[in-house]
Amino acid sequence: MEDLILFEKKGNIGHITLNRPKVYNSFNRAMALAMQEALDTCNKDPKIRAIYLTGAGKAFCAGQDLQEVIAADGPALTTILTEHYNPIIVRLRAIEKPVICAINGVAAGAGANIALACDITIAGESASFIQAFSKIGLIPDSGGTYTLPRLIGWQKASALMMLGEKVSATDAERMGMIYKVCSDAELEDTAMGIAQKLANMPTIGLGLTKRALNASFTGGLESQLMLEDELQTKAGKTEDYAEGVQAFLEKRKPAFKGK
Repeated sequence: MEDLILFEKKGNIGHITLNRPKVYNSFNRAMALAMQEALDTCNKDPKIRAIYLTGAGKAFCAGQDLQEVIAADGPALTTILTEHYNPIIVRLRAIEKPVICAINGVAAGAGANIALACDITIAGESASFIQAFSKIGLIPDSGGTYTLPRLIGWQKASALMMLGEKVSATDAERMGMIYKVCSDAELEDTAMGIAQKLANMPTIGLGLTKRALNASFTGGLESQLMLEDELQTKAGKTEDYAEGVQAFLEKRKPAFKGK
């Protein structure tokens, strides 16, 4: 059977590719569980210091495979959320390593919201995003109702979710939905370049930054200041902090080890 998720270690980067190109990388149960497994592998391997996520073929991910849903023995919607997508979103945010997402085509439904849950999302110029849920009478899931309004604002998020309008990569960058758009030909090199840069940076410090950003969604200013104090103290005890300071004083490039 064809691997539904392609996973490869490329140096200190965990490279994950959604691999159902004939159905635009739409998720079925097996693919969702395989992605969770790949993310767990990246999380547990100390030699992996950044994660790169993309799709095979012409699409990033078209969301849920509806053929699975309507099958007589198909999973219920609650199963799809609690066992497939929610665990993926939780992993993407909980893994204290940067996750870089390269959008190589359409990102629809759950596929769009998985992309938005990553730390840095880059899209090729022909890519697009669509909150397709309203077109079949469902609500946005996979954390979309949480992440999208925080990225682009309440009004824009409401309109895109209710109207189900397609957003071009250029417009997605303009409204702050993603970090950057580049030419299709440059997408992999650009995204992998960022992944490699991050993989060579102080991994613990980046992970603690991610933890602080996660907390900022729900906490107030005073609690955030207290958390910054706590996490800064932890960062200050790392080998990479000591190396960074020493390299600065010696006016040389630091050699971070992710420790």
